[in-house]
Order: sequence, then C-alpha cells, then structure tokens
Amino acid sequence: MAHEHPHHTPPTSAAHTSAAPTSATHSAGGHGADGHGAGGHGAGGHGAGGHGDMLDLDAEVAAPQLADLTSRVAAMAGPVRHILDLGAGTGTGTFALLRQFPEATVTAVDTSDEMLHHLAKSASRHGLTDRIRPLLFNLDSGRPATDPADLIWASSSMHHMADPDQVLRNIHATLRPGGLFVMLEMEHLPRFLPDTLNPDPAIGPDPAIGPDPGPGVDPALGVVSEPGLEARLHAAAEKMRNEHLPHIGADWTTRLASAGFTVREHRTLNVELAAPLPAPALRYARATLHRFASQVADHLSENDRTALRQLLDAEGPHALERRTDLTVRSSRDVWISTT
Repeated sequence: MAHEHPHHTPPTSAAHTSAAPTSATHSAGGHGADGHGAGGHGAGGHGAGGHGDMLDLDAEVAAPQLADLTSRVAAMAGPVRHILDLGAGTGTGTFALLRQFPEATVTAVDTSDEMLHHLAKSASRHGLTDRIRPLLFNLDSGRPATDPADLIWASSSMHHMADPDQVLRNIHATLRPGGLFVMLEMEHLPRFLPDTLNPDPAIGPDPAIGPDPGPGVDPALGVVSEPGLEARLHAAAEKMRNEHLPHIGADWTTRLASAGFTVREHRTLNVELAAPLPAPALRYARATLHRFASQVADHLSENDRTALRQLLDAEGPHALERRTDLTVRSSRDVWISTT
C-alpha cells in the first residue's frame, strides 16, 4: 500500500472553487425524507439550514463509530497527503480524516454552496482553513479539477448520482495506484420510536381523554395510534426514495468491481444507543422525525399525522424529550477498496 511516487498537494484555501454547474438540488435530507449522515451527502446538492444541523447531530451521535472507522482506514492506508471528500456536506468526514492524517489536506467536494460555506466556517473555527479546499462541483459532469488523491471518501453520496458507474470509474482514475476509496451508504433512516407507543411512565395517561379512552387509543398520545408508526413512516419515505433515487440499495460490491476496484473490506457500521437518550440524540430524533412529518405527511393517515404533531410539539405533554423509551438504531454499509 505504500506509495512510491511523489505527492502533489492541491492549493489549500477555504475560498470556494466553482468547477462546474451544480445538479438539481435534493431536499434537505439529501433525498426526500432520507437524511443520511456520517459524513455528508451531497454531491447531489442541498441547502445547509436545518439539514446542516441534522448532519452535525448525526456526526455527534455516531462519533465513536466514525472514529473507529477512520482509525481502521488509517491502519490500511499508505502515506496520505491528499484526500478527496465527495459529497462533503458539513465536513464530518473531512474533519475526522484530518484528525487521522495530520499531514494531509482535503479537497471537499459538494454541489451545495451553502454546505461548503458551513464547512468553511467550521474549518476556520478549528484552525484548519489552510488544510481544506472547498470545491463546488457536480460529479455527474466529469472529474473534478484536482490532483490525484491518496484517499477518497464518499459518504451517502453515490446513490445521488445519475450515472454512478461512470462516477466510480472517474474515482478510480483519480485515485493514485494503491490508494484507498472508502464508500459509505446508509440505505435506511435511523429509528427512534418503540413499536408501540405505550404510555410513558414519566407522563402517565392523558387526563384530557380520561382513564378509559377506549380500544385502540394510546393514552400517551391521545389519538388512535396503531403499533408500527415509525415503520409506516419509513415505508412512505422508502416509496418516495425509490421513485427519485433508483440507485439506493444497489449492489455496490459488484459495481465497485466493475469500475476496477478491489474491495478489501465490506463491513456494517452500527449505531445503537439505549434509553434514556442523551440530549444530542434527542435533538437528532426530533430533526429526523420533523423531516418525516414535513415530507411524507401526505402519505400518512390523519391519526399518524396527529401522533407526529404531538410528538414534535416541544411544549406539549407528549413531546419527544419527555419520553424515556426512545432509542437510536441505525446502520451504514462501508466498503474499503483499492485500485
């Protein structure tokens, strides 16, 4: 894996470089209600705003797993001077990799100028401006104008591509011989709710509906709440994703091999937090469920919409933050490949 060739470090500046027209933007979750994290998104574009906050929360919740992964990457890599972060988002992958490779610089690629501004501000706060070059670029338009990379990172970005096979071939051509390509895909959104929203012992039955609300009524919510609310949210989101993002859930192992890569490791990165959740995880749950509520509401029953409204009413008696039965369950597939 050692590189027997000179390294060419790209210019390092937090000023944005625009290299190509951007693609059509995706909604703030990256795609419909599908807000991925652990590093970004976005070579398909999205505004920073609430989605930037959501990505930062995802990074905070998954920080231990991300640190383990980047440590593994560092152990497998040869000398790393230049890193490409494709779909950099708010910079989760960029900053994690810079911690592992103190001599490296990163070209952070995204189609969202807002995301790159967010990333540049974070770089400035952490004194890393001279090690990060934000690059506004649409990967479907060709290869970015950068020097060859020793390490390329793409987190939750490949499924956004119109032609991911061509993009993978371009990535292969951009990677130095023996370099590593680390690809993460989060096929499903994280889950937080119990299957049945039983009354939370910390809340007690809703006095507004009395001690005997009748069959099918959940006293914790005061609405007819059939088991499986979160499963129905995911089903609606998946239907929307499949319509707009046909490459989600693709056979990436086969596609990587077809592009010329050798997959050295394929693993699953699991994030599991038990109840009661810490404050960042509760904010992450709120951000994710709020995205569901705003983007798949038309595909839900009135009862499910009411349940979501009550969970998301921060001042109400049934707010997420008052529940003691929330957990975090999420997973990402990771491929570590070489040329």
